[in-house]
Amino acid sequence: MEWANPEWFWALLLLPVLIGLYLWRIFNGKQTSLTFSTVSPLQEISGNWSSYLHWIKAISLWAGLILLIVALARPRERLTTVERNAEGIDIVMVLDMSTSMRAEDLKPNRFEASREVAKNFVDKRISDRIGLVTFAMKSFTVCPPTLDYRLLKQLLNDIEMGVIEDGTAIGMGIATAINRLKESEAESKVIILLTDGQNNAGEIDPVTAADLAVTYGIKIYTIGAGTRGTAPYPVQDPIFGRRYQNIQVNIDEEMLSRVAALTGGKYFRATDSEELSDIYDEIDTLERSEIQELIYTDYKDLYGRFLGLSIAMILISVVLDRYTMRGVE
Repeated sequence: MEWANPEWFWALLLLPVLIGLYLWRIFNGKQTSLTFSTVSPLQEISGNWSSYLHWIKAISLWAGLILLIVALARPRERLTTVERNAEGIDIVMVLDMSTSMRAEDLKPNRFEASREVAKNFVDKRISDRIGLVTFAMKSFTVCPPTLDYRLLKQLLNDIEMGVIEDGTAIGMGIATAINRLKESEAESKVIILLTDGQNNAGEIDPVTAADLAVTYGIKIYTIGAGTRGTAPYPVQDPIFGRRYQNIQVNIDEEMLSRVAALTGGKYFRATDSEELSDIYDEIDTLERSEIQELIYTDYKDLYGRFLGLSIAMILISVVLDRYTMRGVE
């Protein structure tokens, strides 16, 4: 609640003065006195009800004046409506699920790090439809482009490695994502591809898939996830249990750069978890919908209820003064 004419509250400063004058007149005004030899019989007389009504009249008048001042200050409630208008972008995230994603050069490992930054990326979007495709030997649509971010994040949490036969079908992953975007009427269509290896499976070459993406006006951002040189990879030894061995990191950066360049996108290399997070932040900045905000403000006046109470309290004071208090004073 806010006040349209708050300057009226200065009038409240006059009330203590008026109340003080009233009390002074009651207690220090002209009084008559009688002398009694003893007042003990008078102490047994019950109070006059009219004396209580006298104070009720005064309190009603003061309360009515206070409520009148509040009404003149014009209390009102601000009603604000925000209308957001955005054309939106259709995005498909393509995530490598090959077993090499268990390597722990990104913490806690490549797969978990990729999943977390993908969820953070989803949290930053407002009006974009986002989908998810995973691939290993084959590619699958986990979630078509949707505005239901809660569902998408739940599906991201549910995906597990080892469900798809091992391999790295990068071209098939791109092709599946294109299939989900080709009918889209969004002004901007984007694929974010993350992989840690080289294309070694599938019927479609990644560059050929990129050419197809150009046909449908789809931009591809590619991310190579993995350190340079070797990376620690967990293996389960039947005798010694879990241990680590270093595996060679072989990311086809030339191919990923070409795929991105053909479609007007960009290639990134993430050698640790922080760098991967920064890459998604950069893509988030590059692919932003223009959002227009229209703010409508209306006001609901509330002074009527205070004015009504004020009139009621003043009337009570007048009635008491006219019919019960005249004789007393």
